[in-house]
Amino acid sequence: MVFQALQKVFQKPLYTLLALITSAGVFAFAVWLPNLPLIVRVMGHPGVPFSQKFDLPVSLLGSIVTNFTALSASYTIAIAVLFGINLAMIVYFLRRKIVEVRQSGLPAGKAGITTGFVGIASGVLGMGCAACGSLLLTSGLSFVGASGILAFLPLAGGEFGVLGVILLSVSIYLTAKQIQNPAVCKINP
Repeated sequence: MVFQALQKVFQKPLYTLLALITSAGVFAFAVWLPNLPLIVRVMGHPGVPFSQKFDLPVSLLGSIVTNFTALSASYTIAIAVLFGINLAMIVYFLRRKIVEVRQSGLPAGKAGITTGFVGIASGVLGMGCAACGSLLLTSGLSFVGASGILAFLPLAGGEFGVLGVILLSVSIYLTAKQIQNPAVCKINP
């Protein structure tokens, strides 16, 4: 069922392109996030040649190998890929539902979309490199003094990344289910 829905969505090049661009953007954001102050400083410095301003962000993409643990690199890549797939499927689903609702007045299902947004939020909270740990969660919780709690978790905040992968996978499944089985009433004989 999931593979049939994926095939239905990604046989159209627009959705494949949307998934690829989104995945690349999420991956770049996750890898650049720990180095954002450096990137901003270099980009804003008038004495740095344009070629170096271009080379820095590109070369920082390789930090997925050096700055991330195997686990955090794995779920960062998985979140980026699943995010792109999920977004493309949700856009496909919503565009199809808009047409169906206009034609028949059927209600659109929301379970996969809600799970997707929860998965995206959880995945973003869990992103981080080996040096920073769970970057967004650590910096956000430090304002209330709760970042020390992450030290007691077995994966030091990596659980949020794993949870993000699981929730995005569930979202893709639920969205695929809605794409394959449109909301229609069954007629009892």
